[in-house]
Amino acid sequence: MKHYLGVDIGTFETKGVIVTASGDIVARAARPHQMQVPAPGWAEHDAEQDWWGDFVFVTRKMLAESNIPPASIAGIGASGIGPCMLPVDHDGNPLMNAVLYGVDTRAAREIDELTAQIGPETILERCGNALTSQAVGPKILWLKRNRPDIFAKTHKILNSTSFLVHRLTGRYAIDHYSAGNFSPFYMADTQDWSDELAPGIIPMDAMADLFWTTDVAGHVTAAAAAQTGLAAGTPVIAGTIDAAAEAVSVGVLKPGEAMLMYGSTIFIIFVTGSRVRDPRLWYAPWLFRGQHGSMAGLATSGTLTHWFRNNFARELPAETALAGLLAEAEASPPGAKGLVLLPYFSGERTPLHDPHAKGVLFGLDLTHGRGDMFRAVLEGIAHGPRHVFETFAAVGQEPVVVQAVGGGTRNGVWSQATSDICGVSQSVREKTLGAAYGDAFLAALAVGEARPDDIDRWNPPASVINPRADLKALYDRQHAIFRGLYPATRTFL
Repeated sequence: MKHYLGVDIGTFETKGVIVTASGDIVARAARPHQMQVPAPGWAEHDAEQDWWGDFVFVTRKMLAESNIPPASIAGIGASGIGPCMLPVDHDGNPLMNAVLYGVDTRAAREIDELTAQIGPETILERCGNALTSQAVGPKILWLKRNRPDIFAKTHKILNSTSFLVHRLTGRYAIDHYSAGNFSPFYMADTQDWSDELAPGIIPMDAMADLFWTTDVAGHVTAAAAAQTGLAAGTPVIAGTIDAAAEAVSVGVLKPGEAMLMYGSTIFIIFVTGSRVRDPRLWYAPWLFRGQHGSMAGLATSGTLTHWFRNNFARELPAETALAGLLAEAEASPPGAKGLVLLPYFSGERTPLHDPHAKGVLFGLDLTHGRGDMFRAVLEGIAHGPRHVFETFAAVGQEPVVVQAVGGGTRNGVWSQATSDICGVSQSVREKTLGAAYGDAFLAALAVGEARPDDIDRWNPPASVINPRADLKALYDRQHAIFRGLYPATRTFL
């Protein structure tokens, strides 16, 4: 029997799965790690320990506990947090901690300078994205300016997935979806590396070779086999960023399909047949040649539920506090008796791109209780995806299918409010394991043992959350208030 291995490196945990050719899970493992914050606005991982060390640990654990022969693993897929910046030497060894994605804001000066130098319109047209803390290019310039000794030794700039692929195969490989975050060095219009917009910063041969996600980048070396317990010669795909692999895990594979991922933040991926050019959204080539991805991410989502619980439900037992709050929210009517929440407690990402935006709870009176306020929190979060879907519609792109994934799918008030407010149906799959499961499926695609439609067999639809038509007028009125609160309150910042 053939098996497929998927491993995903998250911000706080690495997860792995081994599945059969039918998509059945035969082994699972996880290992937590920490995000280091050595200075305000910085966010780092120890790539040797948190990325490779975790990969080795979960792989060996799954092989040992399942007794699966390593030679039965027909393909390996990996994904990880992105976009990250990791400089490595000629042997592929890290020269410093990896600088993480948009949560690391150390390159603010470089973002402003490069944007002014190149021009925002040119960056958007050529690269597909405005320069923000998500972009790797400004962080490379920061490295050159602030760590010249490390920069002088740098042979390649890698991200989490390309580092794992190199450790496994000896090849420097990165998929186009991940490379799309390396603005201003990845050109969306040519789908290639170029220093045309920012010459003299770093030679382009310091970038990994470009692949599509399901291309086989190489095979497990004897050295990697000795460390991981895998069989030498096992195919390894180029892999991708974690959110994209999670989208694949629930069947987002072709134009018209979108993923709405509930978590500490909400992330949305919409696969399109043509490139979307809009500064309010993020862009990257999708995982497969000829397809495109339009992305959006909110700054604060599930985190708000924990904030509310910790501050306003301290008398409830910790293990049942969230369930108690949900029961109170469910007892509050849709619309939370007129309360509207702006969930911008950490600023907002798409479509506002305003780190200074603030949270607001509007409409309070003496009749409101804790359940009303918690419902307003959940509904306020749900207005964020509606704003994103309206942005998609404004550029002529509306998803046909929305696949929901993440812990929020188990929160009935939140997920139902999202469908009601956005006016979209959400499909929930049988398995919500996340990116590692998508990695395994991508590996099966790569070696020809699965076709895209097989995801419906691997992970069949389980339920649908439909919008309630009788609430449309109510939520349309409240969304108008939601959209008006941001410009009204921004004048006070």
